[in-house]
Amino acid sequence: MAAGPAAATAPADGSSNAHATDAAFLRASHQGNLTEIAAGKDARKNATTDCVKKVGEVLVRDHTKLDADTRALADDQGVDLPLAPTKEQQDTLADVMSKAGTEAYDHAWLKAQAAAHEKTLARIDNQVANGKNARVTAAAKAARPVVAMHLDMVRGGECHAGAAPKAIHAGNGGPVATSLAAGVPVAVAVPALAVGGLLVAGGAFWAASRMRRNDNR
Repeated sequence: MAAGPAAATAPADGSSNAHATDAAFLRASHQGNLTEIAAGKDARKNATTDCVKKVGEVLVRDHTKLDADTRALADDQGVDLPLAPTKEQQDTLADVMSKAGTEAYDHAWLKAQAAAHEKTLARIDNQVANGKNARVTAAAKAARPVVAMHLDMVRGGECHAGAAPKAIHAGNGGPVATSLAAGVPVAVAVPALAVGGLLVAGGAFWAASRMRRNDNR
């Protein structure tokens, strides 16, 4: 990632120094990453075709790395991140997961991923055009080819796993990002979606540590 301004220290009242556009991008990106990690893990387990399972593996790998970078930037900018995907994202996941193990699952999963990645690209382009923070915008630019590659794999609701790259280099999340890129999973906190035992409140420890950091600001 291109070098940017020094990380801001959050105000004493715990609010963010980040511009509203940048903060909104970081929060939405985090929710999108949580959603894609959960969807990818579920596809590895419940898809009926090897192609969809492969795409699921790619999503878990890449969005884990992207989320490490997102969380590092959010910490630098004093932006508190949501603990779970949006209600719409949760509902979509639940609908897809209800079809587990059937051909309908694969079709619904691919369709949902195509729509989600189209929205993500639009969000990235908005950040590039309107973002105020150079580091956040640089991260958006770095993430764009990764998201575009994902969209190519599911475009039109059809599976095109192809030859996905073995690693991604979006952003610069530091040591945490390095370990996550190697395959260490991110805890996904979606209490409302304990479907098939996959989505559970696994982010409690991370959430508690974030709240402690905020209390000390």
